[in-house]
Amino acid sequence: MVNLTLTQRLSLVFSVLLLACCGASAYLQIRSSDLHEKEVIQSLSRNLADHIAHRTSLMDANGLRPDAVRQLFGQLMRVNPSVEVYLLDNQGRIEGDDAPAGHVKRERVDLEPIRQFIAGEALPILGDDPRSVAGKKVFSAAPLQLSGQPPSGYVYVVLLGEEHDALAARVAASSVLRTTLWSMALVALLGLIAGLMAFGLITRPLRRLTEAMRRFDAEGEPDTQPNVPRSSPAGRGDEIAVLEATFAQMANRIGEQWRALTRQDQQRRELIANISHDLRTPLTSLHGYLETLSLKSDTLGEAERKRYLAIALAQSVKVGRLAQSLFELARLEHGNVQPALEPFSLVDLVQDVFQKFELPAEARHIQLRAGIPPRLPNVTADLGMIERVLTNLLDNAIRHTPAEGSIEVDLAHKDGKVSVTVSDTGPGIPPDQRAGLFERPFSSGGAHRGGGLGLLIVHRMLQLHHSQIRLVEHAGTGTTFCFELPVTARSNSAGVPM
Repeated sequence: MVNLTLTQRLSLVFSVLLLACCGASAYLQIRSSDLHEKEVIQSLSRNLADHIAHRTSLMDANGLRPDAVRQLFGQLMRVNPSVEVYLLDNQGRIEGDDAPAGHVKRERVDLEPIRQFIAGEALPILGDDPRSVAGKKVFSAAPLQLSGQPPSGYVYVVLLGEEHDALAARVAASSVLRTTLWSMALVALLGLIAGLMAFGLITRPLRRLTEAMRRFDAEGEPDTQPNVPRSSPAGRGDEIAVLEATFAQMANRIGEQWRALTRQDQQRRELIANISHDLRTPLTSLHGYLETLSLKSDTLGEAERKRYLAIALAQSVKVGRLAQSLFELARLEHGNVQPALEPFSLVDLVQDVFQKFELPAEARHIQLRAGIPPRLPNVTADLGMIERVLTNLLDNAIRHTPAEGSIEVDLAHKDGKVSVTVSDTGPGIPPDQRAGLFERPFSSGGAHRGGGLGLLIVHRMLQLHHSQIRLVEHAGTGTTFCFELPVTARSNSAGVPM
């Protein structure tokens, strides 16, 4: 059974059990019928031996009367050939019989079943068959005695003798018994066929699921979905159907996770390549200017030396800012940072961030404006993270807004949240870059995609606050970002916690 399928194993076990049950049923039926027949015959003939003992003069003062015994045996054999009569003494020895020579195989009969029969115990009671070495048969028995004297023996009548056995053997070989056996065999065969068909129908979903799992494993790529129904297991009573639907859902989930991991791995590789490229340019420039200062320190003038140092310093700041962004992004993505929530005034935070960018904005002739409604409530968030979110958004806006442009931050309170909208008058974001704006920045086919590390950090920080950064689509030029923060519970209209 090692190389058999589950359906074949179940069918084989069912066949064996069915045949065993049919055999046991036939045996029990025959056994029950035999015992019932013996009980009926022994009950009907219960008083036969007593009638013989009391109404027939088998003994006189001198003992057994041989002529009376032979006459009785002859009459009984003519009336009922299946009956065999024996006379026993007090020890159970056979004293008289009418059996042909050589048919009696015993010299004595066990008296214990005879005593049970005379005592009236439950029938059928089987006693020794004198014509068999170890056979047992139903009988009738009665004590044999003269009036006023103790029993001198027993009348022992075997009710189903040799003639009955011979007739039963002939009937067993007849067409009636063969028809019965063939009928039982036909019933067993039909039951076997019905059982095999039932097993086939029951295990069909399991075979389909097994084949789907085999294909799923053989493909080697979990993005190939198995061909099984996508029905929901809820409310289904069939365990195999539930298993089938659950496997389909698991396969879908594994495929999605595999594709996501593959996409993330590709993005990570391309991110490393782009970051290496971004680092190479300022590092090369920094190295070049420092090398120039080192080799030509004696020939360079003071003004030229200061210019070279200023350029090298600017490049080192650029490298430091990029390294800091990478470190911060790594901490955010690996779950090492959790927001420390606290209530604070978003109005004060916007003003502080404006002060930080006041000089860079003036240098590029860019106006910073804030739209703040009166009595804005406090918000609950991580103050440091939200400050970094606003800093990154304003830094991007200043770098992409041309001179004489403007940047505006609008705050609004609605439905228990404060929305923050940052808009600029720059060239806007090309349509082909909007889909992956908040994903890892990478290049595909020579075109740079993604919104940069700054927007990616903003996206991760707002995710930790269960919020999302959104790009607001609008006509005309410029870029608008929007996100929301929850209002502090039990705060008054002036923005001060109660």
